Amino acid sequence: MKNHALIPLVDSHCHLHTIDLQEFNNSMDQVIAQAHDAGVEHFLCVCIEPGDLPALYELAANYPDISISVGVHPNTELEHELNADHLITLASHPACIAIGETGLDYFRTETEEAKALQRVRFSEHIRAAVSSSKPLIIHTREAAEDTLQLIAAEQGDQIGGVMHCFTESWEIAKRALDLNFYISLSGIATFKNATQVHEVARKVPSDRLLIETDSPYLAPVPFRGKQNHPALVKHVALALCELRQVDYETLAQQTTANFYRCFNIKR
Repeated sequence: MKNHALIPLVDSHCHLHTIDLQEFNNSMDQVIAQAHDAGVEHFLCVCIEPGDLPALYELAANYPDISISVGVHPNTELEHELNADHLITLASHPACIAIGETGLDYFRTETEEAKALQRVRFSEHIRAAVSSSKPLIIHTREAAEDTLQLIAAEQGDQIGGVMHCFTESWEIAKRALDLNFYISLSGIATFKNATQVHEVARKVPSDRLLIETDSPYLAPVPFRGKQNHPALVKHVALALCELRQVDYETLAQQTTANFYRCFNIKR
């Protein structure tokens, strides 16, 4: 049996800049070292709001295996909205490989006005992605229908991207796949009661599957309830091996190759 640590993985979605470093002796080096020990060779550190960018730029400057994105989460409140042109300018940073995370989240959105503003913001992100040729990182919660409709309306299928931390049905997954998107699964795939995610995990084509931690959130079993970090993406991979009935090396090779292809990165 091969040593899993020698088989490369990618954490396709994490928020390294928000990890509590106290458990890592206040050292990002330790976070990265633990991930490397688990076989993680690349990290996509995802932006939530413009205020994240200085920290993301610093991470990318210090660690050549960290890429970043530029975007505004649908639930983030901004005093001044960013339009597509502004997003394109921010995304010109050499470490930026994606636009997002963006999308629609109606879970905590109570008014139709707020939902409409999310849709306007999402449209600007899609336009920026198409114009800059940088794939989208999509967050959707209780808004799948509007999310897919807006992607189609704004021709987001021209650039595609990732449906991150996917928790929707297989029917929604199929429609996302038809729009040129990859499906990324998180630690939720390790939860026993996540039957809908398990169905998707079994059915997603091998060339359209990604894995992620979404750290510091959603730690996989057996670390559920604790802080998540990129080294634990290995447990997502192991869960998918069981669900898909494939060996670890095959799953790791597939998801790693998919990441580099999706984001147009040369290894």
